[in-house]
Amino acid sequence: MPNQIDVVGAVFIRRGSVFAARRGPDKAIPGAWEFPGGKIELGESPRDALVRELREELLIDARVDAHLTTTAHAYDFGVVSLSTYLCELVSGDPVLTEHSEARWVAVEDLPSLDWAPADIPAVELLVERGQRGEL
Repeated sequence: MPNQIDVVGAVFIRRGSVFAARRGPDKAIPGAWEFPGGKIELGESPRDALVRELREELLIDARVDAHLTTTAHAYDFGVVSLSTYLCELVSGDPVLTEHSEARWVAVEDLPSLDWAPADIPAVELLVERGQRGEL
């Protein structure tokens, strides 16, 4: 049975754009774009994990709001179960400690980035909601 890895990702939306981060060259799936976040540690809630990961990876404080979606993708290293949440920046400006690049991307332009496969269903959902005027 493949190893399951439970991870969380933050979806920040500002004026019709979404914050995307590019995985560093030393990470699994190097160069792929993703929603910032990371692994849920044993005994940690998904929301607590996301707050912790955002502090570690981007040096920011964020509020975790509504759950967006949970998807799973089988990689060669295991099955990643990704839960994405809508989040709001509370304090700090993002500082890249693990990513090679980050940018705000217009919702309609999200599909133009080379996303990590586990993130693609959330990207598609955001684009769909954007087209319906729900963001």
